Amino acid sequence: MDVEALRRYCLSFSQAAEDMPWPDDLCFKVNGKIFAAVSLSTLPRGLTFKCTPETFAELVEREGINPAPYVGRYKRVRLGGLDVLQDAELKELVRQSYEMVVAKAKVAGRGADRQRKKSKKRGK
Repeated sequence: MDVEALRRYCLSFSQAAEDMPWPDDLCFKVNGKIFAAVSLSTLPRGLTFKCTPETFAELVEREGINPAPYVGRYKRVRLGGLDVLQDAELKELVRQSYEMVVAKAKVAGRGADRQRKKSKKRGK
């Protein structure tokens, strides 16, 4: 998979957006949170994404896949190139990353809604 194919795939998700918060990284976000990021300044292109603890443990055992610098403790991996995985597997893992980020945002949103409701009740 090349960068443009990855870009099209990531942007196909509902409410997905692209951003370049750092000069060399193209990030794909949903609800302001990154679900995938591709390095534009390195060859081969590296890709970082979130995964479940089980998938994280399996992936880091494979050649060319490591815990992502700075965010590996949050179960994010970094592929040493876009060709480390077959396209179908890569797409599935990116989709799962997107879904985990969306799910976490929904849980956080529900907590904020509950907090607002409590604040309104106290004010009455």
